[in-house]
Amino acid sequence: MKIAVLFGGTSEERDVSIASAAQVIPALRGLGHEVIAVDAATGRLSGAAEQKLLTAGVAVEPPSDSVLSGMRQSALALRDSAADLREVDVVFLALHGGAGEDGRTQAVLDLAGLAYTGSNHIASATAMDKDLSKRLFRAAGVPTADWLMAPVVAHDVERLGWPVVVKPNKQGSTVGLTIVRAPQQLAAALELAGRFDDEVMVEQFIAGRELTVGILEGRALPVGEILVTREIFDYAAKYQKGGAREIFPADLPAEATSHLQALAVRAHEALKLGVYSRIDFRMDAQGDFWCLEANSLPGMTAASLLPQAARAAGIEFPQLCERICRAALATRRTR
Repeated sequence: MKIAVLFGGTSEERDVSIASAAQVIPALRGLGHEVIAVDAATGRLSGAAEQKLLTAGVAVEPPSDSVLSGMRQSALALRDSAADLREVDVVFLALHGGAGEDGRTQAVLDLAGLAYTGSNHIASATAMDKDLSKRLFRAAGVPTADWLMAPVVAHDVERLGWPVVVKPNKQGSTVGLTIVRAPQQLAAALELAGRFDDEVMVEQFIAGRELTVGILEGRALPVGEILVTREIFDYAAKYQKGGAREIFPADLPAEATSHLQALAVRAHEALKLGVYSRIDFRMDAQGDFWCLEANSLPGMTAASLLPQAARAAGIEFPQLCERICRAALATRRTR
């Protein structure tokens, strides 16, 4: 296959996207595929530019707004790379956050008639919108924590109970997220989250074990557990060495594992997600599961959660990448 790996872009998750591409590209080339690297912010990369960019790693903090703003002003890469993309069999989306994950890029690729990995533009937009996702989870019988949408005042939040989680409605990687323990902390948390989105969610905080379930071609992969020293699996814990420890399969009774996997498939189907996704949960002290969110384009380094789950199911990283590409081609043929 001839494959374009589309990555980078101008979202706060740009570094995470680059890290995914840095491993997807050599994995696919190692299987004999012809792969071109396309940064959604700067266009198709030369060999030297690819080598420099894809070895940079993920910084402790997301890229600054000033850096991203400058890139957005000059970002015409998708248009300028259209000829390159039309030459390929499939576009592998190693994008995370922003226009790469919220359906806008998918809509452009749909209009161009190109096969691409991940979910279609409607499902991508739905998964990115946490408020809408949670409404669909509830309608499908998938438990999720109570929430409110800003504007809110402390009196409104009282019914959720303290602490609460304040976060942008359409962001990933816990960017702009705060755990608020007292009314006097609420305003600052709302202001921070508002820097990253025009909608802000205030959600009941569920203490407990952090669990995740990958979905591949309609089936749940082995459940994983994320062990962190903090209360949340935040940006630094996700992307810095030693920030967290992941266990696949998670140490859960067989009945609980099956129940959680069924909930994950139900959540995936409720959002009409595509070939693959990752659904995140908390398990409280009573053993009840609460769906946190769905990831339509989960991280794709070999150490990311979805590839770890696939490996636990006997699917190595290069084969996972290839399988996702072939499924994207098959999906395009049936449309």
